[in-house]
Amino acid sequence: MASTNYKEAFSLFDTRGVGRVSLEKLGDLLRACGQNPTLSEIHELEKSVGGEFDFETFQRILNRPGGFRDPGEPEEYCRGFQVFDKDMTGFIGVGQLKYILTNLGEKMTEEEVDELLKAVDTSSGQVNYTELVRTILSN
Repeated sequence: MASTNYKEAFSLFDTRGVGRVSLEKLGDLLRACGQNPTLSEIHELEKSVGGEFDFETFQRILNRPGGFRDPGEPEEYCRGFQVFDKDMTGFIGVGQLKYILTNLGEKMTEEEVDELLKAVDTSSGQVNYTELVRTILSN
């Protein structure tokens, strides 16, 4: 995304047209510009910014070290699921996956997990986690 597109994205979030965006929109704005910060990263960034921020401040946040990072290789994510796949079948239970996603690491809501599971076949009560990871990374 070119810097003019970042400026356009910033302008869309500047709903009052005053050249400033409110702090609670920071995470959404970063995501709109192609980044995927964790909730803890957003909280840290919010502490450093204050109530509102201008485009210049936003550019500094956007270009921070590690801001744009590769989403990673599917194999890395699959290794995480393999811990729960005792028989190494490539599948884990739907209930187990829901538990993992709502309770471990960057927690998701039940609604987010349900939305995610619409993308894969869960009719057997099992999820092919390699297929799930590839589906997520392709979006």
